[in-house]
Amino acid sequence: MPTPTRLFRTTAFKLSLAYLCVIVVLSLGLIAYISSTTARLFDRQLETAIDREIAELNAEYEASSLFKVMRTIGRRAMQPDASVYLVTDFSGNPLAGNVSELMYDPAVVSENVAFPVRYMRFKPGEGENNEEAHRALVKLSVLGGGYRLLVGRDVEDRIEFATIIRRSIRGAIIVVVGLGLLSWIFLSRSVLRKVDAVAASSQKIIGGDLARRLPVDGSGDEFDRLAHSVNAMLDEINRLHSGLQEVSQNIAHDLKTPLTRLRNRLDEAMRSPPAASRAPEILGPAIEECDHLIRTFEALLTIARVESNAAGVALARTDLSALLEDIAEFYDPAAEDAGMSLVAKIAPGVVIDGEPTLLRTMMANLLDNALKYGASPTGQVDLVLERTDAEATIVVRDFGTGVANEDLPRLTDRFVRMDAARTKPGAGLGLAMVKAVVGHHGGRLTLDDAGPGFRVSIALPLPA
Repeated sequence: MPTPTRLFRTTAFKLSLAYLCVIVVLSLGLIAYISSTTARLFDRQLETAIDREIAELNAEYEASSLFKVMRTIGRRAMQPDASVYLVTDFSGNPLAGNVSELMYDPAVVSENVAFPVRYMRFKPGEGENNEEAHRALVKLSVLGGGYRLLVGRDVEDRIEFATIIRRSIRGAIIVVVGLGLLSWIFLSRSVLRKVDAVAASSQKIIGGDLARRLPVDGSGDEFDRLAHSVNAMLDEINRLHSGLQEVSQNIAHDLKTPLTRLRNRLDEAMRSPPAASRAPEILGPAIEECDHLIRTFEALLTIARVESNAAGVALARTDLSALLEDIAEFYDPAAEDAGMSLVAKIAPGVVIDGEPTLLRTMMANLLDNALKYGASPTGQVDLVLERTDAEATIVVRDFGTGVANEDLPRLTDRFVRMDAARTKPGAGLGLAMVKAVVGHHGGRLTLDDAGPGFRVSIALPLPA
C-alpha cells in the first residue's frame, strides 16, 4: 500500500491539489462577485424606496403640516412589515414613528445619505419591549422648523438570507474539498500501482530480461498507450540487438576463414621464402584474400551508410532507362562467358529520383547473383524495366533452381548464404545491400520463387 509520503509526491496529488485550489478560488471569487453585486442591487432598491417615501413625506409636510405627516406615519407604521419611521423635534425628542430606541454611530449620519442603524421597534400596548434589536438601513431628512424625519427599511431578512448563503457556501466548499481528497487518494493509489508495475518491469529489463514487457491492462488509458509504445520500442531494440549479435557472429564466422587462409599463406612464405619466380604463385592468392576482405568490409560500410541515410547519399533526377541500358550492355559479355544470355526489355524514358552509384551497385549484385546461381538449360536471365502510373518496376529473373519459399525471408539478412551458394565465392551481402538501396529510394523489394527460377522485383516511386 502506498505510504502517505509517496501519495503526496505523486503527480495525481499535485494535479488534484491544483485543480482543487483553482475550483475553490474560482468558486469563492464568483460567489463574492455575485454577493457583492446582489448586495449593491438590494441597497440601491432600498435607497430608492426610502428616497421615494421621504420625498412623499416632505411634499406632504410642505403642502400640509407636521401633524399631517405624523398622522400618515402613524397609519403606515401600523401596517404589516412596515418601514422604519421616526419623527423628532430639533432636540431629538420622538414625536411619531415605530422606533422606541435607536442605536447608531453619529459619525456616519448625514442628511440624505443612507447609513446602518440598530433599533428597537415600538409596539403600542405591549409595554416594555424585550425584542432583540433589529438592523436597518435609514436616511435622515431635516424638515422645516428643525424637525427631523428618519425613514428606513429593516434588513434583518436580507442579513439572514446572506447568512444562509454563507453557510451553504462553507458546506459546499467542505464537500468539494472532501471529494477532492477522495479523488486524489483514489487516483494516486491507482496511478502508483501502475507506476510500480512499470518500474518493476523496467528493472527486470535493465537486469537483462529483454523478453520482459511493460504490463498492459487493456483499459486503453494513457498508461496503456504508453506501455504499447514502449513495448513496441523494446521489440525493435530487441530485434536490432538480435540482428547485431547475428551480424557479429556472421562477421566472425565468415571472415575467420579467409583471414586464416591469408595468415597461413603469409606464414608459409615467411618460413620458406619463395624464389622470385614463384612469388606470384604464393602471394597472388594472399592478395585475392585481401581483396575479398576489402570488398566485404566495403559492402558492410555501404549498407551501414545507406541504412543510416548518411550525408552524401542524396537523390537526384536519374534516367533509369539509360542506366539499365548501360548495365545490360556491360553484363552482356559476362553472360556470354558464363554460357548464358541476358534478355533486356527496358522501357524508354523512365526517370526517377535516385543515386546512380547505388543503383549500379544494386543492379550489379542482382545480375551477379543471377549469372552465378541461375544456371539453367535455357541459360536465360531476364532484365525488365516497366513503368506504371506511379512506379518504375525492375525485374531480374533467372530460370535456375530458385529458392525455397521458406528461405526467401532470410535472403536479405547479412551473411546469409544458401547451401547451394556456399561452394561459390561471395559473402552473402548482395541482397542485403539491394534491400538497403531499395529502402533508401523509398521502394519495395519482392523476392519470390518464379517456378522455375528466382525472381527479384523492385518497385521505385516516380517523381511527382
